[in-house]
Amino acid sequence: MEPPLPPLSGAAAVLLLLPLLLVPVALLARRRRGRRAPPLSLLVVAGSGGHTTEILRLLSCLSESYSPRHYIFADSDKMSEAKIRSFEQKRAQRFSNSQFTLDRIPRSREVRQSWISSVVTTLYSILYSFPLTYKLKPDLILCNGPGTCVPVCISALLLGLLGIKRAIIVYVESICRVETLSLSGKILYYFSDYFIVQWPALKEKYPKSVYLGRIV
Repeated sequence: MEPPLPPLSGAAAVLLLLPLLLVPVALLARRRRGRRAPPLSLLVVAGSGGHTTEILRLLSCLSESYSPRHYIFADSDKMSEAKIRSFEQKRAQRFSNSQFTLDRIPRSREVRQSWISSVVTTLYSILYSFPLTYKLKPDLILCNGPGTCVPVCISALLLGLLGIKRAIIVYVESICRVETLSLSGKILYYFSDYFIVQWPALKEKYPKSVYLGRIV
């Protein structure tokens, strides 16, 4: 296994992600030629463990154009809300018009839950997520591996198939995934618009992915 890459600074991460994050801006610009592009509605899927910490590091690089930010996390997640509120409180000191919302959905799969029962709970989570995603109608979805992102992204895909709202899905695999994808990654690899990995071994196994080095 190759030695760990040094962490990127916030500025370097912005430079690497800029081409990716400008894609939805261009999409909206085509809709409204001659007009100033409106803010982008961003849906962020947070998760227990280190997922929320990693996703907030990515968000710290984004400008105020990504507003409002809608956070979704599992109803059994006891820590993400406090981390998000602390992050947004600091962000409000930089951007006076900072806006965000918090929503909980049923967890699609608990740790060590059987595969058969996971199918049932995931379907329930999708049914719960669909009206919420319909209400939020995000332009861009950003997620990094928690199981909660699967029902949310599937709901967004359904909105696009129904012609209601097309959301761009950006999946960033967790830094701790060096040689294999997470279960969420294995599923969303086929459905995401942009699939980001942070280790070269994953890029070799999954050619659709985009390797940017360590970004969180």
